[in-house]
Formats: sequence, C-alpha cells, structure tokens
Amino acid sequence: MVNVPSDLEIAQAAKMKPITEIAKSIGLEEDDLELYGKYKAKVKLDVLDRIKNNPTAKYVDVTAITPTPLGEGKTVTSIGLTEAMNKIGKNTIICIREPSMGPVFGIKGGAAGGGYSQVVPMEDLNLHFTGDIHAVGAANNLLAAYIDTSILLGNPLNIDPLTVSWRRVVDISDRALRDIVVGLGGKANGYPRQTGFDITVASEVMAILALADSLPDLVERLKRIVVAYDYDGKPVTASDLKCAGAMAVLLKDAINPNLIQTLEGNACFMHAGPFANIAQGNNSVVADLIATKLADYVITESGFGADCGAEKMMHIKVRAMERYGIRPDCVVITSTVRALKMHGGAFPAVPGKPIPDDVQAKENYEALENGCQNIVKHIENMKSFGVPVVVTINHRTTDHDKETEMIREISLEAGADFCEPINVWAEGGAGGTAAAEAIVKACDMKNDFHYLYDLEDSIKEKIEKVATKIYGAEGVDYAPVAEASIKRLTDAGFDKLPLCMAKTHLSLSHDPTKKGRPQGWRLPIRDIQPSVGAGFIFPLCGDMRTMPGLPSQPAGNKVELDENGRIMGLF
Repeated sequence: MVNVPSDLEIAQAAKMKPITEIAKSIGLEEDDLELYGKYKAKVKLDVLDRIKNNPTAKYVDVTAITPTPLGEGKTVTSIGLTEAMNKIGKNTIICIREPSMGPVFGIKGGAAGGGYSQVVPMEDLNLHFTGDIHAVGAANNLLAAYIDTSILLGNPLNIDPLTVSWRRVVDISDRALRDIVVGLGGKANGYPRQTGFDITVASEVMAILALADSLPDLVERLKRIVVAYDYDGKPVTASDLKCAGAMAVLLKDAINPNLIQTLEGNACFMHAGPFANIAQGNNSVVADLIATKLADYVITESGFGADCGAEKMMHIKVRAMERYGIRPDCVVITSTVRALKMHGGAFPAVPGKPIPDDVQAKENYEALENGCQNIVKHIENMKSFGVPVVVTINHRTTDHDKETEMIREISLEAGADFCEPINVWAEGGAGGTAAAEAIVKACDMKNDFHYLYDLEDSIKEKIEKVATKIYGAEGVDYAPVAEASIKRLTDAGFDKLPLCMAKTHLSLSHDPTKKGRPQGWRLPIRDIQPSVGAGFIFPLCGDMRTMPGLPSQPAGNKVELDENGRIMGLF
C-alpha cells in the first residue's frame, strides 16, 4: 500500500511558484492581473479583447457516476488529468468551481482535489479565497432587504407577500434556517412573513455570476431577477426594486476569474461555485472563455453525477458558450470500484459516515456487476448528446485488478470510446498519462453534439424528456403547486427557458436510497421556481432542499489552529 500523506500535509509542503510566473506561462501579462498576495490573482476580463483571435482549445468536461456521499474523486481526476495532459506535451488549463464552506465544514470536505492531484493554496481556496462567495451573499441579501423594505414602506410595487420567492443566504450548512419567519417584533421590524435561507452557492446570484459572459451581461441578468409577483399576477424584478445597480457594484470584482496553480505548476482558473444538485453546478463562462484562448485543451468539471452537473452543462452552460463556437469535444466519466459495489448492494454508504477499508476491499463481483448498471446508464446519457466518452477508473488502495478489468469491459461494451484506470491521487500526472492519451484521441473523433430538448418545448415536455431520457423515470407526477407554477411561468413567458433540475445527487432518481439504475419509478415535481436572471427555471424534485444540514460529526470538528497559527485538520 502506498503511504501518501494527508491532503493538507501535501499542500503545505508544496513549493508554489509566484502566480505571476503561472500567468506568464499561459500568455498573460502582469497588467492582466489583480494580485491577491503572492499565489493567487484575479484576471481582468478585458484580456479577452487581446486574445480573442487566438485559436480555440479543445473543450473537455469531467463528470462522474452517481457517487457515494463521500464523493469519488472527480476533482482529483480533473486535476490529475490536467497534470497528465501537460506531462504528455499538451498545453492544458483546468477550470473548476470555488468550494462552499458548507461542505468544507460538513460532510464532503473541500474542493481542492486530493493526494498529489491538488490545486493550491489549499487553505485559502477552501476558506475565504478572494471573497467571491461573500460578495454573492451580500448582493443576494441586499435584494432581500429591498423586498421587505418595499413591502413595509407603502408597498409601491403592489407586491403580494405570499408570492415572494427570494430567500436570504449564508455559506454554512444550517438546517435550522430552512424555514423561518421574518418581521416579528412590531411594525418597525418589517412585515411578518414566512421565508427561509438557502446556502449561498444555491443563490440565483451565484448562478448569474457563473453564466454572465461580461460585466454588462451581469448587470442585465441581475435586472431580470424575478423575486415575487404583484396582486395582478405580474412579475416583480430586481430592476423594479431599483436594486440591480447596487448588486452589480458588489459583484464587479467577483466576476473576474481567479488564477491559481496545480501542485505540478500548471494553471487553474477556479471561479464561481453553483451547487450541481440545486443550481447548474459548473464553473464560470468567463473563466472558460479566457482559458480556451490560452491553451490547446481546457478541462472543466461538472458537479456530482452526469445526471446532475453534466446534464446542466449541456443544456444550460453550453447554450451560453456556443455563441463563441465552443461545445464539448469529449466527456470524461469518473468512476470507482467502491461506488459501483455500493450501487450493487455490497454495502451501504451513509452520509457523514466513512466506509471502512476492509468493507471496501472485500471482493464481491456479483454486486460489482449489478452496480455497473449505473455507469452503463451514465455512458448512455452522455453518448446521447453526441459526444465521445472516456471512462476513468479512479484507483483506490482497496481495489483489485479483476474489479477494474470488469468495469473496463462493461464500460466499453456499453459504448464508452475509451476506459482507462488512473492513479493520479498517489502519483499525480504520471498516474494518468494513458487516460490523457485517450482524451486526445477522443477529442479528434467525430462529434455530433446536440441537445435532448428544444427551448420551444413546453415546460412539461422538457421535464419529461430529462426525467425519462436521463434519469430513467417511467413518467412525471406534478403536485398542485407545481401545476400552478407551470401556468404562472408560462403566462409570464418564462416557459422557453432551459431547465435546472433540483434533485438529489445520490441517485439517478429523486430518492437517494434508490441505487444502481432504478426501474419502475415516477419523478415527483413539488414546485417550479424562476431563475430568470440566470436564464433558467428550476423544478424541485421530491424532497430536495436548498439548504443542507451538518452531519452528526462535521468535518469542522477536526479543524483547528496550532500555537503558531498554522491550520490543522483541513483534510
């Protein structure tokens, strides 16, 4: 067994280059940067004017099978493959999301990768970083304050308080804030009404930050945010409240992508952080636009399984990118022996609880074969978009060669163009060169990218296509509230927007207990909300929450400072 130090020990031992050197290596000049210390910087958007005529890189999306609650190393894979691509001589930049402090101190931990496939400075990016998430929270909550103030002070916009859908946010997992009442304590404190908090990365403001392609586009999207309806049933927007300009001021620096580095000294844009089981789950459009003009290959990452972030990548983010001639050239599906054995019933995976090594290591080929139906479905889904697919098997120390070979054979038979084991966690880029060569070949293959639904389809037609074609549902059931929302959204002209399904990431279905490839089930839609500024509507599937809670043993229990102010226990 390879003895690999903890993620934090590896990160703290890293010999980082000044970020100005990283920038220079990809063609950026010092004047293109706003430095945040020695090892991180923001890149000014006007750099796009200077590099717009550069060739456009091949564009690779990394996604995954349905994961265990612990995650299957998708970020490790994305970073490791970036290192491997550069190791085989392909100029490659990685673009990933910023981590929320909710998961950092909750169940999953951070989003810097792990082992020898990390981006650094690890402590900074997992905590306050450059302040982007704080800026999103401030802008979101400013709009919330405007709404309640307008209702209290004469209600000049005739807002119906019962229709207010805009919630406050905080970047901590706090289930006690899911449903609250504001305005208690007398008239001076506001109009009493029921509302709640979401986690900041689920805010529409975060979705807007990730999808805007310029500062003017950011402003226009903020103006279009629908927060409520008036007593005549007409939408009330941030523009109506005269709040969009102030929100844009709070976000004027946050829209600039953040530049950091991998352990092996390659460039990483880490920018925006919308959740993939709630929002669109992909990093920013502006980061990708810059990266694709500075490299030969760009690796981006879609959150959670391919039914979550990758489906939204194809239907939402690509629609924002294709005006620049950018569509995915290849999709990588991350898999592990551990997760596929779980899907086959070999052992349970409970949120907040580790899976013991001896349980993971026990050979169970019947369970593994049954569990591989999950990866088969994800391969079918990604191939249905017309793009080449590479499957990677992220090696764990408890894996057996025969298990890896079974996954490889099943994946290729299911239609994957390539399937390669990787060991980038323990070996860095050297552990992923075969997969990197496969990506190069896949990007040169025939590509017939297309969407699975048209924007002209009705809301129900879109939902039913995603539910049946991507999730494998037999049909869809709509709660009365959802039916009313469909009518309201259609009457307002929002029915031509794409979908952003809010669904558990722990199953292809809406039910996190249904593992593998569930059969004979129907998708319940309890409500549908507008995110008009972001440019989509989001159906709420089953019991999906927009504010997570902490587990009984939060990851934050292990985080502390030593006597010298050094961070300890952060993974």
